[in-house]
Amino acid sequence: MSNQTNFLLLLDEQESVQKRTFTKWINTHLAKRNPPMLVNDLFEDIKDGVMLIALLEVLSGQKLPCEQGRQLKRIHWVANIGTALKFLEGRRIKLVNINSTDIADGRPSIVLGLVWTIILYFQIEELTSNLPQLQPLSSSASSVESVVSSETASPPSKRKVVTKVQGSARKALLKWLQYTAAKQTGIEIKDFGQSWRSGVAFHSVIHAIRPDLVDMEKVRGRSNRENLEEAFTIAEAELGIPRLLDPEDVDVEKPDEKSIMTYVAQFLKYYPDPHHTVTDVPENDVSFSYNWDNCKSVKEDRLVLRDLKVWADQFERDIARAQVAETSLQEKYQSFKHFRVQYEVKRKQFELATQSVRKDGKLSLDQAVVKQAWERVSSRMLDWHIHLDKSLPAPLGTIGAWLYRAESALREEVTVQQAHEETANTIHRKLEQHKDLLKSIDGHKKAFHEIHRTRSVNGVPVPHDQLEDMADRFNFVVSSSELHLLKMEFLELKYRLLSLLVFAESKLKSWIIKYGRRESVELLLQNYISVIENSKFFEQYEVTYQILKRAAEMYAKANGSVEEVESVMKFMSDTTAQWRNLSVEVRSVRSMLEEVIANWDRYSSTVAGLQAWLEDAEKMLNQPEHSKKDFFRHLPHWIQQHTAMNDAGNFLIETCDETISRDLKQQLLLLNGRWRELFMQVKQYARADELDKIKKEYVDGIAHLTAFIDGSNKKFSTPVEVSFLDVKTFVQDLEVSFFL
Repeated sequence: MSNQTNFLLLLDEQESVQKRTFTKWINTHLAKRNPPMLVNDLFEDIKDGVMLIALLEVLSGQKLPCEQGRQLKRIHWVANIGTALKFLEGRRIKLVNINSTDIADGRPSIVLGLVWTIILYFQIEELTSNLPQLQPLSSSASSVESVVSSETASPPSKRKVVTKVQGSARKALLKWLQYTAAKQTGIEIKDFGQSWRSGVAFHSVIHAIRPDLVDMEKVRGRSNRENLEEAFTIAEAELGIPRLLDPEDVDVEKPDEKSIMTYVAQFLKYYPDPHHTVTDVPENDVSFSYNWDNCKSVKEDRLVLRDLKVWADQFERDIARAQVAETSLQEKYQSFKHFRVQYEVKRKQFELATQSVRKDGKLSLDQAVVKQAWERVSSRMLDWHIHLDKSLPAPLGTIGAWLYRAESALREEVTVQQAHEETANTIHRKLEQHKDLLKSIDGHKKAFHEIHRTRSVNGVPVPHDQLEDMADRFNFVVSSSELHLLKMEFLELKYRLLSLLVFAESKLKSWIIKYGRRESVELLLQNYISVIENSKFFEQYEVTYQILKRAAEMYAKANGSVEEVESVMKFMSDTTAQWRNLSVEVRSVRSMLEEVIANWDRYSSTVAGLQAWLEDAEKMLNQPEHSKKDFFRHLPHWIQQHTAMNDAGNFLIETCDETISRDLKQQLLLLNGRWRELFMQVKQYARADELDKIKKEYVDGIAHLTAFIDGSNKKFSTPVEVSFLDVKTFVQDLEVSFFL
């Protein structure tokens, strides 16, 4: 069997385990709901969004709007899922590449990614952050990234945060296990995979909570399956921890980490006295050594921050003195290079020290002070470099200033705005500015090559090191600009396309709401026609996509990074799939709105006609029989009108908002009550016309038969000469008489 086949089988196995584990986790929470709900097939049951909203309501304690009913259509599913995703985003949970249509399609990887995000935020991250001794390791913000996030969906700076947030929750949980369960029982827990296969680690966690429940000596002598079965049974029976795993899920070559993390995190709620601080226990108490270690860690961090602040202040003073020193240009540049080396050595340390570890993402006071000090140092170094370039004799000073602007343009990170259109506009401005800069490149290149060749400007020598540095910088600008322009063009179009996607999704959400009266639905239809059809939205998207596709191909071809090329291609693939689903939903909106309007028209006309007829019909009940018979002759027509009214009314009850649905139910209740009472008294007239017609046909038939018999008797009484021809003519005459 090939490695690829093994890999695919492993992925299928992990997906199956995750599906079972996540389903059990969801059901333990939905069981708390009133009335309870049960998930049987996660990928199917999540499609309409009802279960997803119910789960979030249980986890958050908040009530969320939800489209419910037997006649829910796909657009209502998408609306429900959109409500759930918007709720998660409102809690600063960042969802990348998870959209409503993928969940409505039941795509396994997307569904599992969403559920894992929910588990990570509502269980693992929340529980680890609740332990004071774990807070330095817990996440800096609740911006939990989706497991299915792609590299292209966020800038590099955001990607670092993602890894940090998820890694922190995982690290905090693992650290807690290592310093409580593992350390006490003398076993090693290195990860959430192989470390758990034997079952011993599960027993060590139970032992840390209730030592009386586990005999660790016996545990070490049993098989994996026996240990796992007993651990899950004890945890459920004695600690009330839901059994999310089965032995066969864990006793495999590569156990699924997410499933094990989901199960193990539950034990945090049962660990004794998790809120003890270091002052509450003796210093030699092993079970709280992790708390003590972290307190020491916090003190050490403060000392590090203090040392960095002292270093930055001293470094800034040293720069200031070096800048005003009476030395030659060559010596000044050597001094600058010396300081730049020190600056680069310290950069990483400052960046790490000023990353937030708080839940709200904010920096501590000490961190903010250190960050400001580093920014001052950075500004000083930059100003010094620019000043040294400008100090060179013309035109080298001008070339140096131009190099600085070109380097800044190349190194400047793209700041992603909240609105994709703003990001695209910002990129466009920077792109045009860079193009303007590059218009001067040939002139500066020619002048610099001549200076570099002669090592002087108009006979004035130029410091060798500074000239060589400028040559390296020139080469960097020349070699990087073409790729940078291609990247910027790709990014601009990428965010233009994302802007169109987000716009379409937001408009879709506004069109698949619970509807109001006919007038408001008509306004929605007019808005749809204006936004989608009159503006040729689909054509606009297709044009943008095709231009982006060409830009992506050019950028990918020019870029030598395999990772970046894969990232670009994945973005294009994901976007294509997203648009394929979204465009179907958007196209279906018009027919849905027209159907709602048609049902309003049908309902209004049938109600008006039926109310007027009921008024007359109720008065007619006291009239003579022949009058009633004549009036109710058209009862079948009104039966059809009554059916049409109820069909339209029930459709509107399912698709309109709660207030209108309540009014419609009340109106139908009254009208159906009047109809039922009347119909019981006049239902016999429903077939009056039909009976009259049958009676007439019967009478006419009797008359025709009588005439035939009379005619036949006459013929029989008339003498006939016996001959074959005469008899044949006689029989034919009878047959003709019968069919006349």
